[in-house]
Parts: sequence; structure tokens; C-alpha cells
Amino acid sequence: MGTTHDLTRTRQRRIVLLPSLLVFAITTAMSSTAQQISLQIDPAKTTVRFTLDAALHTVHGTFQAKQGTFQFDPTSGQISGQVLVDAKSGQTGNGMRDRKMNKDVIESEQYPEITFRPVRIEGTVVQQGKSSVTVHGMFTIHGEEHDIGIPARVEINADEWTATAHFSVPYAKWGLKNPSTLFLRVSESVEVELAAGGSVVKNPVRPGQ
Repeated sequence: MGTTHDLTRTRQRRIVLLPSLLVFAITTAMSSTAQQISLQIDPAKTTVRFTLDAALHTVHGTFQAKQGTFQFDPTSGQISGQVLVDAKSGQTGNGMRDRKMNKDVIESEQYPEITFRPVRIEGTVVQQGKSSVTVHGMFTIHGEEHDIGIPARVEINADEWTATAHFSVPYAKWGLKNPSTLFLRVSESVEVELAAGGSVVKNPVRPGQ
């Protein structure tokens, strides 16, 4: 009787321990295969378009991205890196207007780069497929940093990624000169459309890192 009772208790302990062992095995496997994703920006696949409303017409223009890399950990949601835009590359199709924008508004000779440095992500970025998130970070223009949240749609595939984003830059509020004149009034904020793309590099992260 005692032997049968002991065998029964042993089986019960195994049944109780089995779920814990499964959870441990799954967690260990996930930790061992965790990856940090590096998103390399390809300037040839990246466009920065802006729109400025004016009293008589709407001004459209572009800037060129120079370079950029984001390091992203899907497990923790941490993100770092930076994207650089050439402030001198701004074009609207009107030479006189472009010279005024670069000399009087952006002052690109003194501040040749516009940058965005991500700090955190609100939402979940999947390692394969499409995600909708908000990227919070520091937007630097005219030598000053500004906290901003940028809604973005991201798609990651095996070795490529793309992203689109739309946000407003309240340049007048941020201390840049408003180019309005006596006869032409323009908005105090500019709408920005970003379409970015590049390559994906996945680096294994060892447990404990």
C-alpha cells in the first residue's frame, strides 16, 4: 500500500511540475533566439516632402536624407539611433524662395543638418510584417532640440524595411523666422511626409545582455 501511495504522489508531482518545465523551456528558447534589429536607412529609398499652406497657394518641397541607422530590440521595445537630413537640400521649385528659406528661415549655412533621434516606441513592432506605432524622440532643427511623437507605419521583411510617417513641425513656435510678407501670409507650421526604406540586419542577443 505504501509503495502504491508513493508512486501516486510521484506522478502527481510530475504532473504539477510539467507546466513549469514547459514554460521554462519556452522562455529559454525565446531568450536564446532574441535578436536586436538594425534598420539601415538608404537615402536613395528615402524621401522627405513638406507642405506649407499660404494665402494664395500651397508650397510643396523636398529635403534629402543623408544617412541614418536605428537599433531596435523587439523584446524590450528599446530603440536608439539617428536619421540625418541635409538642411541645405531644401527645394520648392522656386530659386528665389529657396534661397530665402535657406538663408533667412533655416539658416542652413550655420545649421546644415536636421536630425531625429528616437527615444522610445509606443506600440509593438513585429519582426515580420506591418506595424502601426508612435515613435517618440528629439527633433533637432536650427540647432534646437524638440520633443515630438511621430505616428508611423512600419513594414519589416527578411532583409528590407519601409516606413511612412506624417507629422507637423511648428517652426514659428520653435523659434524659426516666419517668412510671411505684407502681401503673402503663410502658415506657422509645415506638414512633413516621410517615406523611408533600407536594409535590415538582425544581430543575435545573448541571454543576459
